Amino acid sequence: MGPKTVVIIGGSFAGLKVARGLLEEVQGDKLRVVVINPSEKFYYCIAAPRILAKPKAFRPDEYLIPIAKAFAHYGKRFQLIVGHATGIDEPGHTVTVTSDQGEISTVPFNYLVLASGSSTKSTQEGVLVPYKPYGPNSLEPAIRSAQEAIAAATSIIVGGAGPIGVEFVGELLEAWSDRPKSSITLISATHQLLPALKASAGNTAEKYLVSRGVKVIKGHKVTEAVNHGSSWTVNLSNGQSLTADVYVSTAGLIPNSSYIPRDFLDEAGWVRIDSKFHVRSANSIMPHIYAVGDITTLPNRTAIKINEQVPVLVKNLKADIEGTSTARAAYDVHAAADRKKILMFVPLGSRTGTGQMMGFVPWGWMVAKMKGKDFFVSKAASMAGLA
Repeated sequence: MGPKTVVIIGGSFAGLKVARGLLEEVQGDKLRVVVINPSEKFYYCIAAPRILAKPKAFRPDEYLIPIAKAFAHYGKRFQLIVGHATGIDEPGHTVTVTSDQGEISTVPFNYLVLASGSSTKSTQEGVLVPYKPYGPNSLEPAIRSAQEAIAAATSIIVGGAGPIGVEFVGELLEAWSDRPKSSITLISATHQLLPALKASAGNTAEKYLVSRGVKVIKGHKVTEAVNHGSSWTVNLSNGQSLTADVYVSTAGLIPNSSYIPRDFLDEAGWVRIDSKFHVRSANSIMPHIYAVGDITTLPNRTAIKINEQVPVLVKNLKADIEGTSTARAAYDVHAAADRKKILMFVPLGSRTGTGQMMGFVPWGWMVAKMKGKDFFVSKAASMAGLA
């Protein structure tokens, strides 16, 4: 009997950590892992705010890491297919893949893991700013184009005051420190910056940004952004109209689920799962299909949460592959949703920051030392299961 084939859709934190976990846990010729991803490289998007605001902060090879090379020592047990998953035939156990050239192929599986994650609206509106992995091998040109547009600007509007937006503005303040006539505006749909964190964390961020000249507009949404070629007009829900050289949207996560059967999704397009990470349809559990990471309905979509989820999924999938009767592990969804247990550092440039650690707001110097120094880019490969 041949090896079991596990197809993983998505080559970012969740998908790659599952791939490595399975290959390490299931030894010999029992297993073959196939990763389907639009790009041949892993994009370390955690550092995106600094990558985009400060193009010389990191070398591209520090945040764009070849996937196949990192798994080469597994030989024929691992395969990377570069392309977009465009459909799933659940009864037939196949995934349809479309390449950049438009070639269509089908990939058979014994088990399927959905780990295609989410995108931000920055890939849909405003200047195309890749805060998340997206698209085919156009990723590197898109990063360069965004860097050039931001570097050439003297005024910028940032829509969205979650961690990405706040971090990006903090990086811009340092990058533009020699531009006394520059203008940065941060728009928050909520009355608190960093609304997922404690109010004091948001207040710390706001106080710092405002003290350095950032215009912060709270409680109003962006309703329309119009590109005039060399400038942007941004209209807000209160009727206010703003103009700037560049508009960047960081607000809102969008599930990368267009290829997934509608029966597997909730109303917003996220994948429904049980506590063992099996995909749930409206009427049943899919025993041979799993989902993990941002693509699921689980809250608090962060890399840290993925680290908690992957071991549970790997343990259960290993038991499936080996056919054991071991009781399957369960993920504590309620504990994962506890906002008091959020661990998040939000640098405000390289010298200070804010965030939340198990219920308290860390000191600025601590955030700078822990994350602000290099956004953990020196650990990028290990954080994604590539080392």
